[in-house]
Amino acid sequence: MNASANHANTLFLVDASGFIFRAFHALPMLSRKDGIPVNAVYGFVNMLVKLRNEFHAADIAVIFDAKRENFRNKIYADYKANRGETPSELIPQFPLIRQATEAYGYPVLELEGYEADDLIASYEKAALAAGREVVIVSSDKDLLQLIKPGVRMLDPIRYELMGAEAAIAKFGVPPHQVVDVQALAGDSTDNVPGVPGIGVKTGAELILQYGDLETLLSRAGEIKQNKRRENLIEFAEQARISRRLVELAHDAP
Repeated sequence: MNASANHANTLFLVDASGFIFRAFHALPMLSRKDGIPVNAVYGFVNMLVKLRNEFHAADIAVIFDAKRENFRNKIYADYKANRGETPSELIPQFPLIRQATEAYGYPVLELEGYEADDLIASYEKAALAAGREVVIVSSDKDLLQLIKPGVRMLDPIRYELMGAEAAIAKFGVPPHQVVDVQALAGDSTDNVPGVPGIGVKTGAELILQYGDLETLLSRAGEIKQNKRRENLIEFAEQARISRRLVELAHDAP
């Protein structure tokens, strides 16, 4: 898949929330005449224009996070509890970005109780079932689990199309095993606990050896390294909870 290819049968799913924060921190501060900051708006609109012009993307859906809390907070109360407040200069830009998206004729999608990533996973599933291809416009590592035949990711800054090799480079395993590695390694950004003493590299080695998280936990007594074995046994339920936190929902209504 490349920029010059025919994407008439491709659904482009834009991870708006992820890109907005990235654009806000990457671009110099810009303001309108009335003083309202617009640097993230500028970056976001440029991304949409480039997507339309260079990839000839006709079918684009733009997905936002509705609220910070979602169903994962019922599973683990401290999920994303370590996140700081949204910068005050960014807050007034969100409605402007929504307005700009609608002005271009693209749907603005969000659903209370779910993260944008869950909606992307759900729309991806529906599109594949309808015989379409999908491009997920995001650089969010949590979305690498969705890559499969017919699904690629597009980095909205570098404009690089990514396949399964991106998951292997980041997590050491193919996309379908990413959540198992994340469950072991945890994620300090989202406050996902994981298993103490196990990082991505070790997690990947274990998942490649045992196949999946449940098999590993059921055979944890076989692990030769004492501390690793003890932690896998002691924190088995924490690993299972972590997996539920990182696995995306494919059934958002």
